[in-house]
Amino acid sequence: MTYDRLVCANCAGPVAEGRCPVCRANRERLTPQGLTPAMLLTLAIALLAAIALLAAVQAA
Repeated sequence: MTYDRLVCANCAGPVAEGRCPVCRANRERLTPQGLTPAMLLTLAIALLAAIALLAAVQAA
């Protein structure tokens, strides 16, 4: 679940705006932590590109 559609019970504002301390705390709690699938995919592609580059350099 993302916080962009949530409404704060404390201030009745969107949680994404962070109008009150409760909104800001929930926004921080809902923010993704760690590696996302997109970041993992990017790292895997970069690793494969580095391996291919090393193989091409050694073959020459």
